[in-house]
This record gives sequence, C-alpha cells and structure tokens, in this order.
Amino acid sequence: MLNIFSRLSVFFSLICLIGLMGSSSTLTAQDKPDEPRVIQFSGQVLTEIDEELTPVPYVNIAVKGTSRGTFSDFDGFFSIVAREGETVVFSAIGYDQAEYLVPSDLWSDRYNLFQMLTRDTLVLPETVIYPWPSRKYFDIEFLALDVSDELQRRAAENLSEEALARLREDMPADGREATSLYFRQQSQAMYSQGQFRPMQVLNPMAWKEFIDAWRDGKFRRQN
Repeated sequence: MLNIFSRLSVFFSLICLIGLMGSSSTLTAQDKPDEPRVIQFSGQVLTEIDEELTPVPYVNIAVKGTSRGTFSDFDGFFSIVAREGETVVFSAIGYDQAEYLVPSDLWSDRYNLFQMLTRDTLVLPETVIYPWPSRKYFDIEFLALDVSDELQRRAAENLSEEALARLREDMPADGREATSLYFRQQSQAMYSQGQFRPMQVLNPMAWKEFIDAWRDGKFRRQN
C-alpha cells in the first residue's frame, strides 16, 4: 500500500510541475508582442507591349530594408518570403521601379500578385549622318577629287589577284564560314554515328580526284 501511495504522489507531483511549466510558457508568450506573419509572396511580372500583356524576365525583386531578394524567371514568375506590412521593390533595366506593400490583414499565409511595370526606354527616331551637308557639297567634292595616275596604280595593286590571294590566306574565317564548317562536321559525325566512319582510301571518287590532281601537276614542288 505504501508503494502505491508513493507512486501516486510522484505522479501528481509530475502533473503539477507540467501544468506550472505550461502556464509559465503561456504567460511568456502573452508578454511578447505579436510579430508580423510570414507570407509566401508569389506572382508574375508583366508589361504592356502593343496592347498585349507580356512577361518581363529577370526582374530584380527585393524586400525593402532587408537583405532578402530574388528575381523572376524567363516567364516573369517569382516567389519570395515576406512579412505582412513589408514593401517589395520591383526593378529592371528599361522599366520604372515599382513598389508593393504586403497587406497586414491577410487570411492566408500565401499571397499572389500580378505586378505591372511601365517601360522607361525612350526610342529616338533614326538619324543618318552624311559627310556633306547637302548634295551640292557632294558634287563639289566629287569634282575636286584627285584621280591621278598614282592613285589609280595603288587601287590596281590593292585589287590585284596576288593581293587578294594573300588576303584570303591570312584572313580568318568569319562567323558564317565558321558556323558552316561546324555544321558540316556535325553532319558528317551524325552520318556515321553508331558505326565505323567510312575510310576515304576505299572511296573511288577520292582516288579519281587524286589521280587527276597528279596528272595536272598539282603535287609538283613550286620554285
């Protein structure tokens, strides 16, 4: 019997201790001021182009006064953690900066927004710069142009076949030529993918080209 009463007394003591701890924690929680609720702030950034809504990619999105921020994806979608009452700033090159105040009376911890940005780019009309103020001055300069024999000789040297051949040898390939070479190499690699690449030594057309070049003397050493 004594063991039963001792166990009961220990059990009631534990219950009282737990109750006191709960009441103290409740009082502590009541003493702390209510903090703004954390919100999952998501949405899409849009702009108007030709009377149609178009997403704005890679917009800088930051919570004002904090180090929290993000940016929108290619389709203008974004998602960031914010608190009620905080200000979210939207900025992008070529657009006016916009701010949005997160409401403080939200009934959910998620909030969606379609944010509009206004273009700030001023498109100037096309400007054409001429070396002469008018056609009259062009006629005067053209008639006074020096067309002596020395200038003609220099032009003929610069446009000769030897000069153009040297330029072709030393000039690197441009973007179009490099792209064409790359696609030809890719096409050849894809043609023999999964099998052994054909050897030109067994190609009769290649042998014909080699024999024709040999007969024409293309392999002779040039002095």
